[in-house]
Amino acid sequence: MKLGIGKEISLGLIIVVGLTAVVLLARWMDDHRSDLNARFSEQRLYLDGATTKRLSLAFNGLAADWYWMRSLQYVGRKVINYKDAHESRPDLNDLSSLDLRLLPSLLRMTTTLDPQFMAPYEYGALILPQVDDNEAISLLNSGIAANPSSWRLYQHLGYIYWQRHDYQKASEVYATGAQLPGAPAWMRAISARMKAEGGSRDAAREMYRHLYEASADGAVREMVTKQIMRLDSLDERDAIRRLLNEYAVRSGRCASSWRDITAALRTARLRVDAATGAPLDPSDTPYRLIRDGCDVDLDENSKVPKR
Repeated sequence: MKLGIGKEISLGLIIVVGLTAVVLLARWMDDHRSDLNARFSEQRLYLDGATTKRLSLAFNGLAADWYWMRSLQYVGRKVINYKDAHESRPDLNDLSSLDLRLLPSLLRMTTTLDPQFMAPYEYGALILPQVDDNEAISLLNSGIAANPSSWRLYQHLGYIYWQRHDYQKASEVYATGAQLPGAPAWMRAISARMKAEGGSRDAAREMYRHLYEASADGAVREMVTKQIMRLDSLDERDAIRRLLNEYAVRSGRCASSWRDITAALRTARLRVDAATGAPLDPSDTPYRLIRDGCDVDLDENSKVPKR
């Protein structure tokens, strides 16, 4: 049956109006996409991991990858916004200033969709304690429940407890992981060290060294490298303070410049700047004298993290 002329005209008008509305809506969304993304990035997740897993059916792996990428983009966007506002990079070893409130939910969603996906657990172990250490512990415990034979998850969980200064618990976690098939011998050694000297720099250095060796993630390795630099710098500053104190006792005054103790610095096998005689920190930046030459500190341009 043919449509009447009036109906054909009405239908045509409806189609034209509809297409026009679609075009205008598309243009509006393009113009406001950055605002929408910014607002959406801070919205809480309305579906939990279990619900999303049911809805994604056979595509759980792809959905997990999407949430994992969104997790990284979320942190990356926060870093960029910080740089724009402060004209400098945030300290990767202290991300509390970035307000990463959505990160625990994103990582939880990722690992619920794919419980055998190891990268989010590792990332969560190193990043989440700066946001919420209880969330970090919960994430790792869920990973261990889903992957009971993975000794690396025990390594990451032990690291979180070590960061909390709960050395007894860290020792217990490492001891449990050391019993798993394939666990390296150093897991048992770390367990003993946590119990005996968990707060020592040598224990921390060994902890970071094993974390570095276990990770293939560039960002994680950078964070670990910076922490090892911090530990080395703390040892160097202790040695420099001893030399400054010895000089003050001998001369009856504090050092007026690094030249006063350059020879002693070289004898102690500390690296020294050839031009100024100043000792160099692990980032090759000269240390600075403080307290009228009685003490030492990092230079403000140093790449060594302060904590």
